[in-house]
Amino acid sequence: MRALISVYDKTGVVDLARALHAMGVTLLSTGNTQRLLVEAGLPAVAVSEVTGFPEILDGRVKTLHPAIHAGLLARRDRPAHLEQLAAHGLAPIDLLVVNLYPFQQTVARPEVTLDEAIEQIDIGGVALLRAAAKNFHDVLALVDPADYAPVLADLQAGAVPVEVRRRLAARAFAHTASYDAAIAAYLNDELLPSTLSQAWPLAQPLRYGENPHQHAALYGEFHSLFAQLHGRELSYNNILDTAAAAELIEEFPAASTPAVAIVKHTNPCGVGMGATLLEAWEHAFATDREAPFGGIIAVNQPLDAALAQAIAEIFTEIIIAPDFTPEALALLSRKKNLRLLRALQPVASLAGLQVRSVPGGVLAQEPDRTEAEETKVVTRRAPTSEEWQALRFAWRVVKHVKSNAIVYAAPDRTLGIGAGQMSRVDSSRLAIWKAQQAGLSLQGSVVASDALFPFADGVEAALSAGATAIIQPGGSVRDAEVIAAADAAGAAMVFTGRRHFRH
Repeated sequence: MRALISVYDKTGVVDLARALHAMGVTLLSTGNTQRLLVEAGLPAVAVSEVTGFPEILDGRVKTLHPAIHAGLLARRDRPAHLEQLAAHGLAPIDLLVVNLYPFQQTVARPEVTLDEAIEQIDIGGVALLRAAAKNFHDVLALVDPADYAPVLADLQAGAVPVEVRRRLAARAFAHTASYDAAIAAYLNDELLPSTLSQAWPLAQPLRYGENPHQHAALYGEFHSLFAQLHGRELSYNNILDTAAAAELIEEFPAASTPAVAIVKHTNPCGVGMGATLLEAWEHAFATDREAPFGGIIAVNQPLDAALAQAIAEIFTEIIIAPDFTPEALALLSRKKNLRLLRALQPVASLAGLQVRSVPGGVLAQEPDRTEAEETKVVTRRAPTSEEWQALRFAWRVVKHVKSNAIVYAAPDRTLGIGAGQMSRVDSSRLAIWKAQQAGLSLQGSVVASDALFPFADGVEAALSAGATAIIQPGGSVRDAEVIAAADAAGAAMVFTGRRHFRH
């Protein structure tokens, strides 16, 4: 039996090689891997001795040779293949241990140059893995150090089952697919390429999906955004809510006024600002004192003991903060079902297309992360200074409410939120009803709508509820009627020229 070992990540490779050598396996190797094994006292034969050809082109060519690939690709159940190997003085290779140059880690460095990135595109390693994985009935392909021990145990027991070989082959192809996807993404300069090549590594299996009968897992780098300080692992629904809450609170930078956002089923149910986080919480919580039960709370500044004490009075699934004071962490950690997440980096830092699955494919779009938008006053009366503050606040929140979305707000808090209704008027009515249920007055409030008002009735409903200023994208064929309704009531209206649908 012969094994070819050529790895960039050398974790566990010496122990693996030593165990193989003890089993009588002949070791072949390249470059730094071969030097490491020899220094460890193992008789690793250089690939150049097998091929009769030296490594050339700064190591770009070393295993691309028939003596290697014929050994990997020859089928042991075909006598003609074995006869051809013998005729050319070649021998089979039965085990391949390869992992690739660190392309993803290299291009993640902001200062990396194109030349540096290109030199980290592995050619020989990918070819080796594909050859071994194609011939998995006869050749074992190992790309992950975590597989070394189980495969050794099977070899020592006598044989590696075919189902294990097939699984290892699938992992090898997934490894090269992910690698190629990363290279394609790096070199691509099109927003929406002709082929969308993306590969996400398994981050963790989940207990279940949206419902207990659905299997689910988390893939990709989402877990790198947060450090979990306390509580059980996140569920499928927790992750969706966490993403929604984190994106919303990022509308309120840490350097600005303290802010708190409460999210339930990915919709905001209250957002507030204040002189302290506790005051911001009181403003947010006042919007709806029922929906936050089992919700997600996100804050834009380190969470202190005063806010921790207030939050501890209700059942909450998750709290997200840039940090927690020791007192707050100790107090909240008493709740075993509460997850505490420290935000490590902004959600926006994971740039790229926003992808959503549909039957048979995916939808892809650039994220809706627009900065300040130009506004245009379209009514006879312009907003007052206080109304402007409230309008800007409401507009930041309405972007994160499911369409049709209506938000009534004051300068520092939401007052009523209507989400996900088939009619914009119904969303407005729902927001009004929610405010009434919370005992909040809408007199002097402002309204934000994520999309245009197609008819004047939506504006009239808002004004009747007590709103005095409205912010919306505009663009309806009946804009003139909508503006006239606002003018008739002496209200101010601002157009943004850009909508924020969220489905």
